[in-house]
Amino acid sequence: MKAVEISKNGGPEVLELKDISLEKLKENEVTIEHKAIGLNYIDTYHRSGLYPLKLPTGIGIEGSGIIKEIGSNINDFKVGDKVSYAGAPLGAYSTHRNYPTKNLVKVPDGIDLEIAATLMTKGLTAFYLLHKTYPVNSGETILFHAAAGGVGQIFGQWAKSLGCTVIGTVGSDEKIQKAETYGYDYVINYNKENFSEKVLEFTDGKGVPVIYDGVGKNTFENSLKCLCVRGMMVSFGNASGALSPIDVPKLLQPKGLYFVRPSMQQYLSTKKEINEGAKILFDKIESKKVKIEIFKKYELENIIQAHIDLESRKILGPAVIIP
Repeated sequence: MKAVEISKNGGPEVLELKDISLEKLKENEVTIEHKAIGLNYIDTYHRSGLYPLKLPTGIGIEGSGIIKEIGSNINDFKVGDKVSYAGAPLGAYSTHRNYPTKNLVKVPDGIDLEIAATLMTKGLTAFYLLHKTYPVNSGETILFHAAAGGVGQIFGQWAKSLGCTVIGTVGSDEKIQKAETYGYDYVINYNKENFSEKVLEFTDGKGVPVIYDGVGKNTFENSLKCLCVRGMMVSFGNASGALSPIDVPKLLQPKGLYFVRPSMQQYLSTKKEINEGAKILFDKIESKKVKIEIFKKYELENIIQAHIDLESRKILGPAVIIP
């Protein structure tokens, strides 16, 4: 059994692959043999210290696999079940782990475990953004930043299935065509064009009612310019850096804008909430309304290179780690 741990914050080089032995299984836990592990940008925040953790610690928030052993108080899972999860405690970068069943869901037979490992963070993020944070209506025109990324690819297809017109932004021309294949009606390279002007052009000067932004610092102020009156800015990531302090009278007050900073923990904190989101998510996958293509697979031994590629924006879609 092996697991990746960090004993200090820093660059990809602080990731250490170690031999491990699992502790005695607690009554509310199961032992999972991982078949695939999700690779997420938030993992770099945990590694770097942007999101502080108590060190030393395991890392990785998402995985899928087969249950090998169950705790004494488990009655809703059994040995051999296909399962997937996202969320605390960290430690998904491992061949095996003990995990509490609170955040665990059963994976339908029709969904491959490698696909499942890409879904629980990115897919459930798309779920809460579209159904909970700002529940979209058919016919609305909405904007999503980083349309060619892992969340963006799921989001575009999902939003399209709900009847939205979807505008996406990307950081390079090579990503435009890729984003267009995932449901986006309009795609803008925000490094070459002023996306706020283009959005206003697409919407006849009205702006959009909601913007979903995982980019952060580089897109924030221009995003506010293309929101309509009483529009909502949904800021859920920091890929270009953390936001500066917000000047509310200057930036939000003139159009009566809403600003919200959501996270999975706020919308998926109970087993009922997780099961609700997972059921809708798996239905989208099985109905082919949302299609997943794994961009790249990494061996656990190559985790440092995986993080280098992640931060270099070389990963243009869902990626998994194979234990």
